[in-house]
Amino acid sequence: MPPASALVPLWDRAAEWQRRLAMVEAARSFLYLSTFYIEHDAYGSGMLAALRRAQQRGVAVSLLVDAFGQRLGGVLMTAAQRAALAGELDGVRKDGGTVAVYAPAHQVQRLLGGGQHVKIQVSEAGEAIVGSSNLTKSSFEAWNEYAVAVRGPIAAALLESLRAFGGTVAPAHLATLATVADADPAPADLALDYWYCNPNSTQGRMGPFGWRGENAVTDRMIEMLDSARSSASITSFYFKPVAPLLEAVLRAARRGVVVEVFHSHRDALPATDLAWIAAAASYPRLLDAGVRIHENRRGEHSKIVLIDDAWAAFGSYNFEDAAHDRLGELMLASRDPRAVEPVRAIFDDLRRHPENVLVTRESFSELPPRVATRVARYGRFKWWM
Repeated sequence: MPPASALVPLWDRAAEWQRRLAMVEAARSFLYLSTFYIEHDAYGSGMLAALRRAQQRGVAVSLLVDAFGQRLGGVLMTAAQRAALAGELDGVRKDGGTVAVYAPAHQVQRLLGGGQHVKIQVSEAGEAIVGSSNLTKSSFEAWNEYAVAVRGPIAAALLESLRAFGGTVAPAHLATLATVADADPAPADLALDYWYCNPNSTQGRMGPFGWRGENAVTDRMIEMLDSARSSASITSFYFKPVAPLLEAVLRAARRGVVVEVFHSHRDALPATDLAWIAAAASYPRLLDAGVRIHENRRGEHSKIVLIDDAWAAFGSYNFEDAAHDRLGELMLASRDPRAVEPVRAIFDDLRRHPENVLVTRESFSELPPRVATRVARYGRFKWWM
């Protein structure tokens, strides 16, 4: 797989935001950006303004947004904010930029939330930023997120893969990235695996209903967990994995692997607690197997897996049914210490952070009756949530 010549971890929220903006401001030839959704706030509007400035100075700007994600994110905005955001997106188009909105081919896919969930940003300078954050205040001021900035041959691989998620990529831009990578004096010796899949592209008119196709990212996640011998640490927005992946987590815990999960508290998503309910429905099985579950009160939106402190993966893939059969996702994985050590430090930080609350059998049994009733009533519909 394409290696990297450099990898910069971006766990600090301000550091990622500043690096993203700096890339846009420094771009002179082309700039690609994909996201799940954009909010009309200082971050969404700030990025769109930066993209317009880039386009106006002659940069070929290409923005890819997900139709379902934008509709979902629109729930958090007022009608006036949605209208203002639409005007800002039109401004990028009027300046000559490309704004593509991805939606799967079949109506059933669109109705059930099919789309693309990848977040890739790359320019002609040869650096790509890939991770979990959307263009929203939640990603840069509230939730935990994780991204990496990478250089080397991997940058072209990331850009080329946007085609699998509904984007259009100019061959000349790929050639430019290859030339930049070849001229890089730093050796491209950081080995990376790049796993990605858009399940919508292999489904028929019924979309995910009855779909039994392969998802390379899910399969690799299962492979990682089945290889664990001592520890497996996981972050996800809400931990509600597709059944085969949940079984891999349980197998690991039952054979003595120390499995810990960090995800979001039910109060971290004010709009609804349904995602937490879908996760909580599996708490009894997880706790009985010995899995340690931590809920972050502010919100855990990173997507990281660390196996035996020696193999790390990070990207956009949430542990949920939708990531398997409805959303295009990606993960980068590596055993190189330069990629693994920052992830180990993140989990050390999460374990001691006061916002992370440990869930126990006792605390779960003491949920308010109204909440416990909702888990019992709606948890069975996890696939839909």
